[in-house]
Amino acid sequence: MLSIRPANLNDVGVLKALIHEMGEYERLPVVITEETLARDGFGLRPEFRVLIAEWDGQPAGYAFFFDCYSTFRGRGLFLEDVFVRAQFRGKKVGDALLSRVAAVARVENRFGIMLNVLGWNRPAIEFFRKHNATFLDDWKTACLDGEALQALTETN
Repeated sequence: MLSIRPANLNDVGVLKALIHEMGEYERLPVVITEETLARDGFGLRPEFRVLIAEWDGQPAGYAFFFDCYSTFRGRGLFLEDVFVRAQFRGKKVGDALLSRVAAVARVENRFGIMLNVLGWNRPAIEFFRKHNATFLDDWKTACLDGEALQALTETN
């Protein structure tokens, strides 16, 4: 049986493990630590929220999201991750997680949910298409980090 609940400080170890599993699946390096997750998600001013999906008491997946703001549309949510462990796929766990995030957006009067999907990840693209997501093909995701971020701080 599926249950979904908000994560708490006691879930940090499980959350880190799930994030690492997602990183392996998406072929992305993961450097996050339990200490960072605990501080940033469960401190005085949480930077993110997490929903944990459990199937018969076993961690099946998670949804990781945070507040965002659009100068054009106002308050929204940014969905960083929706991940379901391989053995629980096909049981509508991802659908349930996305539905719960959508419910949060509606209750909090958010304009919607923003997200990124890797171009090669056809299952994720089809998952979001199935839920009528609008793909913003004219927009490109950019990131200033590492040496680029350092160089910018040294220009003034």
